[in-house]
Amino acid sequence: MISVQVAWARLGDAHADLLTLLDPVERGRHDETVAPADRARFLAGCALSRLLLGELLDLPPADVPLRRVCPRCGGPHGKVRLDLPDAPVPYDFSVTHSGAIVGVAVSADGSVGLDVEDGEASVDVDGAARTALSGTELAALHALPPAERRLAFLRVWTRKEAVLKALGVGLRMPLRALEVSPPAAPPAVLAWPPPSAAPPDLRVSDLRPADLGVSDLRPDDLRMADLLVDGVHPATVAVTAATAVTRVKAATGSAARGAARAAVSGPGDVRVVPRDGSAILAAHSR
Repeated sequence: MISVQVAWARLGDAHADLLTLLDPVERGRHDETVAPADRARFLAGCALSRLLLGELLDLPPADVPLRRVCPRCGGPHGKVRLDLPDAPVPYDFSVTHSGAIVGVAVSADGSVGLDVEDGEASVDVDGAARTALSGTELAALHALPPAERRLAFLRVWTRKEAVLKALGVGLRMPLRALEVSPPAAPPAVLAWPPPSAAPPDLRVSDLRPADLGVSDLRPDDLRMADLLVDGVHPATVAVTAATAVTRVKAATGSAARGAARAAVSGPGDVRVVPRDGSAILAAHSR
């Protein structure tokens, strides 16, 4: 069973004392952010990540070593990871925010991706669906009554986003080629982009959380759980299963190719441990 801690906070939970937790890169990015709401989201996400990881690592939150490096340009805006160059990385984590909701997921069982969407925000469902959904997913969406399509689309979207975040590729992969199960079904990956659909600088077969020491990661190693924040906002957490990666890595020749062709994730197998992010942030003061 894969275990993942998921903590949710709100925009209003950000407060000035949390600034002492940020490193110079984070503080610079915070100060350069113009919109007050965006500054609050960034501060809450950084602080909550540091507080959760500091607790797990038995470190002061400000001393948790984090690294932000974009794999394409080298800038400080890639997926945030623990930076422990002389030791195995024991945890992966993911930060998400939408509207007034900020979330952080942490797992020791594989690379993790978390996504939440504002369930009350206005969405151009038809336009977004044409860009993000496969033909099968689009047909299933249009088969629903119009009143149900918005939330159904957001559920599919959070599943896709969580998977891409867990793999560390963001929106660099074509969303329409990544097919997930229908909203009413348990979350699972049904189809994965073929290598020809990957960007030139990224091979699908190479997708892996390298900082976790995992190689030959394939989509069948993904496990997901759907969440609902405050009874309104759909969210999904996806985690890679390192033990499954070992089984795939051990296969060779036709066995390995067969494992790749059968790459679909199974539902369940994720134990979500809820944490009160608002309380965690409120408890920190100078």
